[in-house]
Amino acid sequence: MTKAASDTQSTPARRSFLETLEIDTRLLGMIGAFIVICLAFQIWTGIRALPEITYNPFAWLANGRYLLPQNVFNITIQMVSVAIMATGMVFIIVTRHIDLSVGALLALCSALMGLLQVWIMPTALGLGIGNPAIAPMTMVAGLALGALVGAFNGWLVGYQRIPAFIVTLGGLLIWRNVGWYMTSGKTLGPLDQTFLLFGGAEGTLGTTLSWVVGFIAAALAVFGLFQARKTKAGHGFAVKPLWAEGVLAGVSVVAILGFIAALNAYQIPAAKLKRMFDARGEVMPDGYSEGFGLPISVLILLLVAVVMTIVARRTRFGRYVFATGGNPDAAELSGINTRLLTVKVFSLMGFLCALSAIVAQARLQNHTNDIGTLDELRVIAAAVIGGTALAGGVGTIHGAILGALIMQSLQSGMAMVGVDSPFQNIIVGLVLVLAVWIDIQYRKRKGIR
Repeated sequence: MTKAASDTQSTPARRSFLETLEIDTRLLGMIGAFIVICLAFQIWTGIRALPEITYNPFAWLANGRYLLPQNVFNITIQMVSVAIMATGMVFIIVTRHIDLSVGALLALCSALMGLLQVWIMPTALGLGIGNPAIAPMTMVAGLALGALVGAFNGWLVGYQRIPAFIVTLGGLLIWRNVGWYMTSGKTLGPLDQTFLLFGGAEGTLGTTLSWVVGFIAAALAVFGLFQARKTKAGHGFAVKPLWAEGVLAGVSVVAILGFIAALNAYQIPAAKLKRMFDARGEVMPDGYSEGFGLPISVLILLLVAVVMTIVARRTRFGRYVFATGGNPDAAELSGINTRLLTVKVFSLMGFLCALSAIVAQARLQNHTNDIGTLDELRVIAAAVIGGTALAGGVGTIHGAILGALIMQSLQSGMAMVGVDSPFQNIIVGLVLVLAVWIDIQYRKRKGIR
């Protein structure tokens, strides 16, 4: 058999394998890009770490620092706030709008929560430092403010017919500076100790509980795959072969448990462990060590991802969002209140901005006036890189989160190898343009307008 004939037969085989697994080619491409980024920076840092020049790629991989548990942990907690907002940006873009104010709204909510923790509740209201009511009351106030500002943006867009670009561009200029006047331009800290647990660095589940969460998540992933298969079969739809379901289930389990293992492998520094034992009035045993485990902020992101996916796929609100994005005129004629829907979508976006403010402020352990700067661009880029179409009607929650992970992995890797900050922004801009171009080409091949 000739080489050409062999290639002709092998290509359909590869296509049929992917079609059998029913994997979105765009999702597969994003996963491949993420793997390439990780391997590239692992090799790059490995070359820099070796004392002598060598051309052994295994030595480069073995000596790289990019995939060390510490860096995996840092990348994970750094991408959470952007990823949370990116899930809301999917709904915004799907309905053919845009929100340029998310970073400024995050800063506004952070300013309010900083004031509540540092001055209003401990001093003005006389609750005192460390009162257990401070953290929950602060978070409720921040989330309420985010939802109200988001609803106001949605009212201007939906009922007053002002383009979302103009409304949110105004919000970008307004809300951060309102926060600046609220704090008089000051950095606010120290924050409540309970509040800091939501930042990731100070709040983790520990190794044992992390494994419990990991096994539960793996079991739910496998259950979800086979439950979906059962539902499709029950309605008479074609289903994948059992071996294909097994492959997807196996990959899901390995990915989840591997992620947990990497986080558990990152050991808490001895000095910090000693302080933790001293705070409990105990003596740390000699040679004792403990891993960080799953950060609470990442657990919040996972819960947001699950809830937003259910909303998008299983609720009337989610169906209305995608129907409106696909054809706004037809959606309105079919009885969908698109104006009220716009208010709800923007209010949800504001709520998620406030939730991201909690995570970001707790991770930084204070409120600063530059918190969330350029987050609006990172959030939009994450959603677009994740496959959300700017034309509306198409987008996935898991794609947006993967887009945020790719963005953070790229930025962290460039910072680790010493790439200048201006060049980092150039690379991110190029990646965003490339992602949009790829989406356009994909839609052309699929015949999607």
